[in-house]
Amino acid sequence: MERYLIGIDVGTGSARAGVFDTAGKLLVTAKRPIGMHRDDGGVAEQSSEQIWEAVTAATRESVAEAGIDPAAVAGIGFDATCSLVVRGPGDETLPVGDPAHPERDVIVWMDHRALGQAERINAGDHAVLRYVGGRISPEMETPKLLWLRENRPEIYARAAHFFDLTDFLTWKATGATERSACTVTCKWTYLAHEGRWDADYFRAIGLGDLADEGFARIGARVVDPGTPLGQGLTPAAAGALGLRPGVAVAAGLIDAHAGGVGTVAAGGDPTRCLGYVFGTSSCTMTTTEEPAFVPGVWGPYYSAMVPGAWLNEGGQSAAGAAIDQLTRLHPAAAETEALARAAGKSLPGWLADRALELAGSASAAVRLADDYHVVPEFLGNRAPFADPHARAVIMGQGLESGPDSLVALYVAGICGLGYGLRQIIETQAEHGAPVATISVSGGAGAHPLTRQLLADATGLPVEITECAEPVLLGSAMLGAVAAGVHPSLRAAMPAMSRVATRCAPDPATRALQDARHAAFLALQRAAREIRASIGGIS
Repeated sequence: MERYLIGIDVGTGSARAGVFDTAGKLLVTAKRPIGMHRDDGGVAEQSSEQIWEAVTAATRESVAEAGIDPAAVAGIGFDATCSLVVRGPGDETLPVGDPAHPERDVIVWMDHRALGQAERINAGDHAVLRYVGGRISPEMETPKLLWLRENRPEIYARAAHFFDLTDFLTWKATGATERSACTVTCKWTYLAHEGRWDADYFRAIGLGDLADEGFARIGARVVDPGTPLGQGLTPAAAGALGLRPGVAVAAGLIDAHAGGVGTVAAGGDPTRCLGYVFGTSSCTMTTTEEPAFVPGVWGPYYSAMVPGAWLNEGGQSAAGAAIDQLTRLHPAAAETEALARAAGKSLPGWLADRALELAGSASAAVRLADDYHVVPEFLGNRAPFADPHARAVIMGQGLESGPDSLVALYVAGICGLGYGLRQIIETQAEHGAPVATISVSGGAGAHPLTRQLLADATGLPVEITECAEPVLLGSAMLGAVAAGVHPSLRAAMPAMSRVATRCAPDPATRALQDARHAAFLALQRAAREIRASIGGIS
């Protein structure tokens, strides 16, 4: 009987499920939205029960749409955002903010309520910070745990489990409390290369109770991604997902890391290819055989993406979200949105198509943005400065108010993301983690204009893999390993992924792109200097 695999991805705004054959061919996908509570104070919260309901509904639909026998599903892999889930005894949900909303038990990755806690941790110069680029981010989990203990002590004390969202999903599916080396190494300061938590760190920052408990609430046992968990799907989870009990469930990945797994070995050697996952935010995934310590870039993390290898993780805190914010600021936003709807396109898709129409080619589109320069750091700089206080810079805005001026601003925004990516790549190369190609995944990078502008802005070829959903594919690869379809993740990656297209940088635009990159660096530097100058006035 033919066997199938299911990859399940939980992003910031939706849960998706994809059905694959064992060769990595995607048969069908299904999607369900996920709500989020936000306020202007940096709070972002979700409901883990709503997330699980979205996962089960998407999975049932994908299996039905694929027309396969549910009994033929051999393995399941999960990935998710690096959000913090707080659960009480049994199946109790605990409010992470407003006590009137106990269903909101998830502090979303983008939530910056723990900014002060992160700054206090960073002031301590702890040894574990060496493995997060020298500075911990408020997006990570120990600052959020510290915030919870200091601001919601009764919730912190009642919690039976603190999960990264991926580990919550595998727990719901199997009842197993093992944590993935990906989640706890990248976001919780677990030292995977030594197989231990640093108890001294937790005691020093004010979370010593977790060490005293043997880290039971955050993960007493840590396993590599792809490791089969428990006895597979529990009867309750199988019923909710529409599958048979006992289906192999793998230890999961953070969503961006699943995109890396689904792409970086398609061309052969994963150490030569940078995975660029371009979604709401962006992540850069660089694999090395030996650890590379890069200031301002998270890691090096051992076995966090490819078991047995090291990972450096950079990226931009806002990527697709930065482009959305940028376009909303333009006076033609509503008019252009209406044009896009009338054409049956998304706004970014319409803008990209119009740029190609105006310029004649993807590389030539950069000339549309001659008057515009954008440093799109709306939510801070994730790498290489690890600066959550950074903010965007937009230069060249005039009184133009038509759709074509919005097209030009859009092109400048994409180029700005490309220059930020180049900055990360060059910083990593200076510290022993060079790459030769970029593999782009995520919906925001799907358009030919975006791919070519990224290649031109960075000076490196950009690859697009055959599978249209490489994040889902990465999770399906986990399921393949857990089910024994492939002996290891390193074997599954090249076997299930292939390069479809490749965009080489256009040498004719190199001088212009270099000049624009220099302008990007100058604006970014000026913004930091101005902020420091104004902030230094009492």
